[in-house]
Order: sequence, then C-alpha cells, then structure tokens
Amino acid sequence: MSQDGNSAFLLRAFYNRFFPYKTYFQWLNYDIAPTKNFSHREFSFTLKSDIYVRYNSFMDVEEFRKEIERFQPVKIDIGAVYSVMPKNKKSVAEKAFRPVEKELVFDIDMTDYDEIRTCCSGGDICKKCWQFMTVAIKVIDTSLDEDFGFKHRLWVYSGRRGVHCWVCDDRARKLDNESRKAIVNFLEVIKGGSEQSRKVNLGNSLHPSLARSLEIIKPYFGPLILNSQGVLDTPENWNKVLNTIPDAGVRERLNEMWSTDSLSSGQAKWQDLINVLDKSSDKQIFYVRFSSCLQAIILNYCYPRLDDKVSINIGHLLKSPFCVHPKTQRVCVPIPITTCENFDPFSVPTLSSLINEFDAFSANNGPDDSERKLPDYKKTSLRPYIEFFEKFVQRLLLDAQRAKRGNPKKSLFFKNIYIYMYILS
Repeated sequence: MSQDGNSAFLLRAFYNRFFPYKTYFQWLNYDIAPTKNFSHREFSFTLKSDIYVRYNSFMDVEEFRKEIERFQPVKIDIGAVYSVMPKNKKSVAEKAFRPVEKELVFDIDMTDYDEIRTCCSGGDICKKCWQFMTVAIKVIDTSLDEDFGFKHRLWVYSGRRGVHCWVCDDRARKLDNESRKAIVNFLEVIKGGSEQSRKVNLGNSLHPSLARSLEIIKPYFGPLILNSQGVLDTPENWNKVLNTIPDAGVRERLNEMWSTDSLSSGQAKWQDLINVLDKSSDKQIFYVRFSSCLQAIILNYCYPRLDDKVSINIGHLLKSPFCVHPKTQRVCVPIPITTCENFDPFSVPTLSSLINEFDAFSANNGPDDSERKLPDYKKTSLRPYIEFFEKFVQRLLLDAQRAKRGNPKKSLFFKNIYIYMYILS
C-alpha cells in the first residue's frame, strides 16, 4: 500500500473508531439537545490535494459524523456561530449573514520565537524550545483566570509546533471584535518586527498583571534562555541582548568583557551584566531605569508571542481539537494546565500508533463481552486526553444549566479593576 493510501486508511480508522463525536458536539453546542450554537457553526474542511471547503454546517452530531466519515478531511477548522446556517449563506442577503459569537481563542506558534530560539527554526521543534510553549500557557492562562475571570479555558496542542487556547465562557463567546482587541492589547507585550531591537517598553512601574507574569517567567529565564538557548554564548546572540540596553557605554563594556572571555557561561555573563549595571554612579537611575532594562530583557525572551489576528476577528478559523495534523500525523490533544510542565509533544498519539495500540489491545484481550463494550479510544493512549476533554465539557454543561435555571447576574467584564482602568485609558 502506498504512503498516501496508508494515510487515508489510518485517517478513516481514526474517524470511525477514535474521534469523540458526542463530547465534541456537546462542547460546541453548549447543551445536550441540538441548538444554534452547533447548527449555525461554521466548519471548514481541508480535503486531499488541498481542496478547501468552507461554510459547512450540521444540524446535529449524527449529521456531523456522517459527513466527517464521508469527506475524511485531513484538517478541520472551526469558525464562528452565524446568524444563518453557514451552508445556507448563499440563500440570504450578504448583510444578513454575519458572525454572532465564537469562543475567544489564542494561537501561539513557535515560528514567532525564531528570532530568539537557537536550537530550531521554522516548523521544527525540540524539547528545549518547547519550554517556550509551557511558559506561554502558564502566563496567558493565569491572566485569563485572575485578570479576566474566565473559567472555562481549553488548551490544545496544535499537532506540530504550537498551542491554541479556547475560552468557552458565555461572556467570552459573545465578545465583539473591539472587545477581543482590547483583551489582546492588554496581553501583548512583545511589539515590533525582527529589525527592532527593543520590543518591550516598560514604564517606571510595572502593571500588577505584568509584575505577576514576570514572577512566573523568572524561574525559566536561566534554564531556558541562558542555558538551553545559549543567548549569551556567541557574539551574534549576545549582541541582540546588548542592543536592548539604552546605555552605549554599558553595551561596549560588556561586549569587550565577553569578547575577551567568550567561553564563560551564560549564567556568568548575565551576572556580569547585572554587576556592570549595579556599578552605575547614579543608584536611582539603576533601580528605575536599568532595573526596568533587566525586566524588559527577561520579558522579551520569555513572554508569550500571540497571533493577534486569530484572537481579534470573530470570524477567523482555528484548527479543531482532536483533528490530526496532516504533516506530523499527531492528534491535536488537550493540554491540562495543571500538568502542562510535563507535556511532551513527541509522545502525543499519532494515527499509526493508535492503530498499533488498538490491534495490540485486541490481540492481548480477545473479543470477550467486556472488551466489546469498552470504547475503542480507551484501548489506546488517546484515553487520558479524551477523558480530560469529557470532564472539561461536563463542567461547561453544568455551568450552562445553572445559568439557565438561575439566570445569574452577568459578571463584570473585567475581574481586575486595574485592567478595566487600563483599557479605558
């Protein structure tokens, strides 16, 4: 069997045996019985030979499953909930077809770290640079929780080189583009292209949210940036760091020191930088200006880099959880925030590994009654990921039912008054 034929066979087996249709439907439907949240939702399919089919929509989970198994898409993207079923968009006036809600989503891609990571580039990743994703998850998730009060946050591995976040709270789904932009502007710290040396500009005092993010990031700076990435190991890399320092004299002195002793460790060079700044004749300048400089360097190298277009535009598509990345064949599985530190993208189930695991389970257990009743995904390493997803959706549905019964007061859009004042300013 050819490689393409084998891939098609594996994908068909995945959709037939392992895809969590019921839970997936309940997630996007926000209820057990079908609602417009699902029937008016856009699904985009990428088929073989890069055939792109947008504005698919389905009345219920049975129709969704039937069409998935018929089309066998190599990629599934999820869009907004529209005023009209997307498949009927051509039957109404253009102005009548508009997006009305969608989850607040975030896309963090490793290629946006290419100017600072030294181990890989482009679509390649390794365990060293994957730590950037760990930091990003922790920083953004903490802000979404503590600053904005969002409760239902689903982090998902993109299948290759990044992570996605789906914020599923009712008030998050109903945000318009301007409100989404306000949140992104608050979260964004890294600004400017590769030609710009200083991408982080801090005032005389850190916003409380940024100060908290800095505390999350600091433990990673040494192991990740100085050791694993070696940003102070070569003149090419250490000059990128030095160019962020506003004082030319400090830059020249440190460059001379490190050129003389280029083999000193990154940790030693970082201490040199701190010592040189500490010897500034004006201590007040050091504690305000240069302390801010140190913070800016740490943030520049560790703070999450967001694809703002994905988050701001309510109609923007984003790859679906539990689809399979067409190049790596890895399943886009959820990442539990409590154990994100231990997530290994290279141990994620692939199409071939799932089939092998399923066959091995069947061979070892035989076709007894208990084995037949067990869902196929529970016979593979996909089991913990789907079980985590099921618990996430259960909590989501429970909150939706409580809201229906109690009609509670809507929460304030911002949990933290500092953020509210920041965006209004």
